[in-house]
Amino acid sequence: MDTSIFLAKLIGPILAVIGLGLLINRAGYQAVAEEVVKSRVQLWLSGVLALTAGVAIVLSHNEWDLSWEVIITIIGWLAILRGLLRLLIPQQIGDFLSRALARGPQVLTGVGVVALVVGAFLAWKGFSGT
Repeated sequence: MDTSIFLAKLIGPILAVIGLGLLINRAGYQAVAEEVVKSRVQLWLSGVLALTAGVAIVLSHNEWDLSWEVIITIIGWLAILRGLLRLLIPQQIGDFLSRALARGPQVLTGVGVVALVVGAFLAWKGFSGT
């Protein structure tokens, strides 16, 4: 199986479900996010997981051609960046995320819409085989 198709099938549904969850249960996700940014352990662990996932994606799929597949590469590099920031400057990232969450529900709504759209697109590309 082509790596792009495999990763689209893996990442797409997960992102879509997270995005839908954010839109359906914003208060629940808000509470979880607030707990994560307050907990050094959870912030650290989410950094390790993001870095691990990002490195795995980039090692297997570092494609920069102008096709839909570049979305997977961008997601991998963003995960690496997210992981590095959470591991190297956790206090500053926690403060930044706290301020973002304090801005109101539109932040999580925006994240939810983006995750749902990107996830649905990747799932469609992956499962349609194109």
